[in-house]
Amino acid sequence: MSVAFVLIRVIPGKEQDVYNLVSTLKYVTEIHPILGEFDIIARIETEDLSKIGKLVIQDIRTISGVVDTKTLTEIKL
Repeated sequence: MSVAFVLIRVIPGKEQDVYNLVSTLKYVTEIHPILGEFDIIARIETEDLSKIGKLVIQDIRTISGVVDTKTLTEIKL
């Protein structure tokens, strides 16, 4: 299992809409509104690391109101 954290920047006023849509995605295991440079952080889990980028680009970045994302992938130490 691969884990990533996606930081999501949203158009002001669209935070609730984006939060609601992201929370319905099947691979999102946690989602939290945050303050700062980004508005939402979502934890995602996929079968393998190669699927994370595709999911972020196709499913999260295409949501109306999403301005930018930053994806942080988990590593094994």
